[in-house]
Amino acid sequence: MLKLIRWMMPLLLTGFVTMTAAAQDPEVKPPPVRTADTTIKKIMDDLQRVADSDKQNAKAIEQLSLGRELDNITKYDLIKNNLIQASETYYLLNKKIIDLKSRTTTSNLDVFITSLNNPESKELGFSLSDRVVELVEKIILKGKSDKNERNTKLVESTKSIINSPIFKSFTSLTPPLAIASSVMNFLHSVSQSNKAINHKLLQEFEKELNKYVIYYTALNDANQKFEFGLNFNKDQLSLLQDNMYDHLAFTSNVLKMPLPARGNKTIAETLNEYFIDFRKDKVIDFFQKLETQYTKNNKINYEALLRDNPNLKEANNQLEDLVLQTKRFENLYNEYFSLLDSYYTKVNHSLRLAQDNALAERPIVEAKQAEFRALKDDAVKEIQASINMRELTLNVDKIKYRYRIF
Repeated sequence: MLKLIRWMMPLLLTGFVTMTAAAQDPEVKPPPVRTADTTIKKIMDDLQRVADSDKQNAKAIEQLSLGRELDNITKYDLIKNNLIQASETYYLLNKKIIDLKSRTTTSNLDVFITSLNNPESKELGFSLSDRVVELVEKIILKGKSDKNERNTKLVESTKSIINSPIFKSFTSLTPPLAIASSVMNFLHSVSQSNKAINHKLLQEFEKELNKYVIYYTALNDANQKFEFGLNFNKDQLSLLQDNMYDHLAFTSNVLKMPLPARGNKTIAETLNEYFIDFRKDKVIDFFQKLETQYTKNNKINYEALLRDNPNLKEANNQLEDLVLQTKRFENLYNEYFSLLDSYYTKVNHSLRLAQDNALAERPIVEAKQAEFRALKDDAVKEIQASINMRELTLNVDKIKYRYRIF
């Protein structure tokens, strides 16, 4: 302050002399002069402005630092929540893939279809085995099957073909078609030496037999297409499981819980063993230990945590792929029921053919259609309850995968 006064003295003296001269000469108007008080005030105001600016800058810097810290906390919390939820999603997705892969239909539905296709079964009021023998006796032998030894032998040979262990051992659902073809070939062969079995009789026999062939062909077509669809569905599920394994490999490494080598084990075996330990609670424990590691003076250094563990951000940013895999599973899940609906339609079509060709009476056919519809509905409910898609969907919704972190 003394320095300031010494610096101001010449200005004060000059001002005093000027004012005195002006007073002596009334014609002379004194120029406007900045007094010492106004100059000092300006200087003090400038100093105050500098001090206020320093305060504002300090506050702004403090807010920026706080904002940066809050940003790091927000990023970390998002990553942490997403990866915890993802661990449960991996587990649920694997479980549901395995469940759907194991599905064909249900035991009750399988029994129903097998019985319809069994040559010995009388589910529609007839058995193919009996009807073929009846057609041979009625058409080929003209009702004279017991008139001579040759006719009796022909009937016995037909029965022998029908009861062949070869047809009974078929694993596919085609014994009726194989039986019809074998009997026709047999009769054509016999007609070469037995002139009583002429071409006209064979045509008549084949015409009647074809009514059964049409029914069993339609039923077999339904079975084959359903089986083909199921196999394709399973192949796609296996591919999805492979993709999930590859995606999980990176995430598990980031969480310090690497996947074991598959070796000679199937992917299902490998993942089932892995998910014994890789569960939601273990991932929660991982983050708790990580927070402890970066805690000093009861405060977590989020900036250092994220800087030293950059793969956490990448694991978070890849979760969109995991969500897409769950959507792919949902598509395959819905595709399974589409296959079942198509199968139901085709089996009903085969039953209508049996009715239209007078193989089975209408009340019997309608009763079987109602039974099949009930079995199909039960199968759908059972599979839906077992797989529980809502459980997976709700878990996926907890992953905020659209927020990418850089």
